[in-house]
Amino acid sequence: MVELLLLLLLLLLPFLLYMAAPQIRKMLSSGVCTSTVQLPGKVVVVTGANTGIGKETAKELAQRGARVYLACRDVEKGELVAKDIQTTTGNQQVLVRKLDLSDTKSIRAFAKGFLTEEKHLHILINNAGVMMCPYSKTADGFEMHIGVNHLGHFLLTHLLLEKLKESAPSRIVNVSSLAHHLGRIHFHNLQGEKFYNAGLAYCHSKLANILFTQELARRLKGSGVTTYSVHPGTVQSELVRHSSFMRWMWWLFSFFIKTPQQGAQTSLHCALTEGLEILSGNHFRVTVM
Repeated sequence: MVELLLLLLLLLLPFLLYMAAPQIRKMLSSGVCTSTVQLPGKVVVVTGANTGIGKETAKELAQRGARVYLACRDVEKGELVAKDIQTTTGNQQVLVRKLDLSDTKSIRAFAKGFLTEEKHLHILINNAGVMMCPYSKTADGFEMHIGVNHLGHFLLTHLLLEKLKESAPSRIVNVSSLAHHLGRIHFHNLQGEKFYNAGLAYCHSKLANILFTQELARRLKGSGVTTYSVHPGTVQSELVRHSSFMRWMWWLFSFFIKTPQQGAQTSLHCALTEGLEILSGNHFRVTVM
């Protein structure tokens, strides 16, 4: 009898999940940026803004009147996104600049060009990232996850920090992940040369994002620059492109996964919400997932 009930439950489970999908997705997609702040005259940089969460974040900030820089590795794709944002929002101040976070020369070139072009920087959103890459190294010899997700943004932030201070009040948002809970900083194996697991390498880099945010907030106290780390939720994006298993999982549970627009809400909340300065250094996520 018990075996029969279990078999019946297994047969019904896909149907039950399908029926419950709209309610479950609504629950997982909870958390919307409710700020009405407008950004005329403000300057914003969003890394990885040619796709996914970065694109939706940039679009919303442009909609609010900001001058938005799409800092992208793929400039051609970035230009297409910029035109789409300009058409959608009516804001022509959407600019594309080359930024390859796996190459410190590219990072320095981007910063040098930006500092020459702009007198201010009010919001920096460190959004770009890689996930579950086969073992590889950046142009400077760093393991790809820690190199792109943490060290690249670390250098970019450092190079733009004085401009952020001059433009205060200003904000830095670092996109991390719930996966940071599985992360550890192995100083004896930072480059993954002794042992390597693509999934854990991603987790380690996301933990580094949070630790960086906390220490940066401490050092910037009183400067007018505040910083926040965020978990956007489980989002349908190109981030899983390196893993067939993750792509399959995303497809299997597609009913429950957030859209990039929904995933952008946590970053937007930290970039825009008034009165958040007292929480500088904190990690933000939606209440579910």
